[in-house]
Amino acid sequence: MNDNSEIQDVELAVSRWLRIGVIISAAVIVIGLILLFIHGGSGYPDDYYPHSLSEIYSGTIALKPYAVITTGLILLILTPVLRVAISIWVFVREGDKLYVIITSIVLAILIISFILGKA
Repeated sequence: MNDNSEIQDVELAVSRWLRIGVIISAAVIVIGLILLFIHGGSGYPDDYYPHSLSEIYSGTIALKPYAVITTGLILLILTPVLRVAISIWVFVREGDKLYVIITSIVLAILIISFILGKA
């Protein structure tokens, strides 16, 4: 197997994972919307909405519509982050140290922005 064919195989696998991530997140959001219409509300009292991952997780387990929709949005946001992580693996396999470093910095910035970010 030549290098070009292997790179194409990896790119196809990455695109497949991105497609799967988008489909899963869309399905979760649709389930949340269906629950929203069935319950007639967010599943939380008045103007309260979950703000932490633990609240979102417990709300999703309890099938609270807003928490389920938020889980779908989080999955959608994490899909391209997965792409960056897979890119690091691809560059390591190719032996391209410069791109491993650059992509690792990008992944670190993404993770730090998630940790420090506020809505």
